[in-house]
Amino acid sequence: MVTTHRRAALALATALSAVLTLAACGDNGSTSSDTALTEIDYYNAAPQNTVLPKLLQECGAQAGVTIQRQEVPQAQLMSKLLLQASARSMPDLALVDNPNLQQLAATGALVPLTDLGTSGLYPSIVAAGQYQGQTYGIAPGVNGLALYYNTDLFTEAGLTPPKNWDELTAAAKKLTQGSRYGLAFSAAATEEGAWQFEPFLWTGGGDLSKLDSPQVTAALTLWQGMVQAGSVSKSVVTWTQSDVNDQFMAGNAAMMVNGPWQLPTLNANKNLHFGIVPIPLPTAADKPVTPLGGEVWTVSHSTPAREAKALAVVKCLLGKDKSAEWSKQVGYVPSDQAAAAQLAATDPQMAAFVQEIATARSRTAELGTNYPKVSQALAEAIQAVLAGTTSPQAALTQAQHAAQG
Repeated sequence: MVTTHRRAALALATALSAVLTLAACGDNGSTSSDTALTEIDYYNAAPQNTVLPKLLQECGAQAGVTIQRQEVPQAQLMSKLLLQASARSMPDLALVDNPNLQQLAATGALVPLTDLGTSGLYPSIVAAGQYQGQTYGIAPGVNGLALYYNTDLFTEAGLTPPKNWDELTAAAKKLTQGSRYGLAFSAAATEEGAWQFEPFLWTGGGDLSKLDSPQVTAALTLWQGMVQAGSVSKSVVTWTQSDVNDQFMAGNAAMMVNGPWQLPTLNANKNLHFGIVPIPLPTAADKPVTPLGGEVWTVSHSTPAREAKALAVVKCLLGKDKSAEWSKQVGYVPSDQAAAAQLAATDPQMAAFVQEIATARSRTAELGTNYPKVSQALAEAIQAVLAGTTSPQAALTQAQHAAQG
C-alpha cells in the first residue's frame, strides 16, 4: 500500500520529469536529438507551402537530419518567435520576413551566418539580413513590386504602359469604365498597405524617418487623387494583395500593383493577357526604388552539433540549384546577381522585377528595429486618407508623432 507521503513524492517526481522533458523539447516541439531539427515559417498556400517541404526534406537528407516543419500564420509568427527567443526555445531553423530580421537578431538568439558567405549576392539583399554589421539571415530569393497591366484593354484604349505618375493617373482614368477600375492596389492597415505604398514614397524622394515631409505627402496625394477620381476603388483599404490579384484576374481592374508570386495563378488563366513593367516614377529622371521583399533563413542557438546541422541545411537551401528551384517555383528573383540576370534574359515576365532589384531598398535600412512601428503608423495614415476622413498632410503628421512616440 502506498502512503500519502509516498504518493506525494511520486507525484512530485512525475511532475519534475514532465517539466524536464518539456524543457528539453521547448515549446516548439524540438528534441534534443542531433538528427531531428525543427523549422518554422508562415507559408500557408501553394506554391510556397508545397515547394518548401520538398526542399527541406532534400536538404535535410543531405545534412543527415529529419526536419519537422511548423506553419504559423504570418500575423502570429514574430510574436511567437520573440517569446521563444526570450526563453531560448526557438526552432533550429526559421524563415522570416526580412524586415523582421533585425528585431529577432537583437534578442541574441540567432547564430551568425558568417561562414555561409554572401559573395555574388545583391548588396541590398545582404544588408536586409544584417544586424549591427553581422549577417544573421540570408534570402534564397527575393521579390518586389511592379505594375501589371491588361494588354487587351490597353490595346483597345490605344494606350502604352505608363512610365510616370502623370501617365499612370491618365491611364487609370481612361481605363475606368462601368464596374471596372483603372488601377488596383492594397491599402490595408497592415504591412501590405505600407509595403505597396513604399515604391511611391521612395521614388518621390520620401524618407520613412520623415513621414510628414512634402515628398511623402505628394506620394499619398497621388493615391488619394486616383481614389477621389473614381479610378481606384475605395475598397482598396480592405484589400490584401491576394484580393487585388483576384480583382485583376476578374477584369475588375485594368492595372494592379503586385508581386511576382502572383504569376503562377495569373498564368493559369489562359484567357488573361497581361504585361509587367516597373512601377511608374514621378519623372523620367528618377530611378525605381522599391522595397525588397522576401524571407531570410535564420539559425538559432542550441548545441554545437545541432547548430552545425542547421547551418548545413541552410547552406544547401542557399545553394545555386536549390535557390534557383525555389525562385522559379514560387516566382522570386534569385539573390545571386548572375542568376537573376539570366532569369531576366530568359523570362520576360520577370524582367521588370529583376530590373528593380538593383536599386531596391531594405525596409530596415533607414530605421532598423523601429521599422515595424513606423510601417504600422504609415499604413494607418494611408487608410485614413483613402477613407476620406482626413487630409494627407494631417494624417502623415499624426503618423510621424505615432512613429516617434
